[in-house]
Amino acid sequence: MTTLVPHPATDSALTFPPTFRWGAATAAYQIEGAANEDGRTVSIWDTFSRAPGKVHNGDTGDIAADHYHRMREDVALMAELGLTDYRFSVSWPRVQPTGRGPALQKGLDFYRALVDELLAHDIRPVVTLYHWDLPQELEDAGGWPERDTAQRFADYTALVAEALGDRVQTWTTLNEPWCAAFLGYAEGVHAPGRTEPGAALRAAHHLNLAHGLGVGVLRELVHPSAEVSLTLNLAAIRPLTDSPADADAARRIDALANRIFLDPVFHGHYAQDLRADTAMFTDWSFVQDGDLAAISRPIDSLGINYYTPTVVAAGSHPAPSPWPAAPAHARFVPAPGPRTAMDWPVDADGLYELLTRLRDELPDTPLIITENGAAYDDYADPEGQVHDPDRIAYLRSHLKAVHQAMAAGADVRGYFLWSLLDNFEWAYGYSKRFGMVHVDFATQRRTLKDSARWYADVVEHGGLPYA
Repeated sequence: MTTLVPHPATDSALTFPPTFRWGAATAAYQIEGAANEDGRTVSIWDTFSRAPGKVHNGDTGDIAADHYHRMREDVALMAELGLTDYRFSVSWPRVQPTGRGPALQKGLDFYRALVDELLAHDIRPVVTLYHWDLPQELEDAGGWPERDTAQRFADYTALVAEALGDRVQTWTTLNEPWCAAFLGYAEGVHAPGRTEPGAALRAAHHLNLAHGLGVGVLRELVHPSAEVSLTLNLAAIRPLTDSPADADAARRIDALANRIFLDPVFHGHYAQDLRADTAMFTDWSFVQDGDLAAISRPIDSLGINYYTPTVVAAGSHPAPSPWPAAPAHARFVPAPGPRTAMDWPVDADGLYELLTRLRDELPDTPLIITENGAAYDDYADPEGQVHDPDRIAYLRSHLKAVHQAMAAGADVRGYFLWSLLDNFEWAYGYSKRFGMVHVDFATQRRTLKDSARWYADVVEHGGLPYA
């Protein structure tokens, strides 16, 4: 393992290994726009955002940050910032409009051009195959609660792998399947907006199965040296007290937030306590012979998305809830400390706790921070500058936590800031800004925030010039 050393500028500065990957991340529906161009069809997020009351201010991703038309400008910004990697997602309905059948070449051409542009600037493309934009026709056929959707994902994976596999070395099957399953099918605050706990559990399994089938396809079609991964938004869970009741509440949430994905992917089973806790909603008969063997195909790294910790106590959570079987046994307590514009507590210790847990539970699996960042109420001042000191403080504290975890033995290989651009922030529409690049959505003008210049300095120095 590489020894971490102070940055030469000061005794307190922190330097990461020379091979550490410094990137930024985005998602197709959040930035691309061009929702009705070149054959792209409707996704569940197009439908959801048009439903009255579902998205703040009635916002949609129809235009978003117009990345579809401004891709080269955005890649030039990445190069200006010195990024080594760029994590983006492919829009399923742009590539395979109905979720079935042959690829739409115009859709693939956009991603071919994006990959070529990245490589021309010495930026490694990191492809996420699914970041929540399921073709609406597949949802009309039942969506992720239906087993067939996993096979449709495998077929779609093959189309993208055949088009980009000669140039892309890092592949991620799914982004945050927990959100897709439980926010989309149990709580209904994400597309497709259903509130069916049993369906959410089926969706979680079929997302796991889609991941496993996708891994199998990628192993067949991309170069043997390519890295295949999965990105999870694992929760750093803390019981409020040491009481048995709070500990049991935390156990239940851990099963539904973390172990429902970690156990099948890395150990080939679903835990008995998870099955028992959710027995009122399902008998788990949707798990068929061979599923767990497919799901547990080895992967090369695990992506971690982290924003804030989760504090749990015994009690009840209001319905509808994303937590099947947990609402009667668990409530969520705000952690202390400063807040982001999302009203999320800023607590980098949670990231350290999560990384060291994974160090112990998955000692042979390299880790990559595939998303980490914060929303603040950014604005351009009269001189056109965007000052965001709170974001810089957030990023600094979390990079320090990553460095601390690495010093404690966590095998972390990279860090991707969320997000490159201000964008369509799902149900919050355009009211929340996570970008290190400010976007004026009326003019599409890009402006580097102070945090972008700070991050560029981090990348240039390979770490924190001062801690």
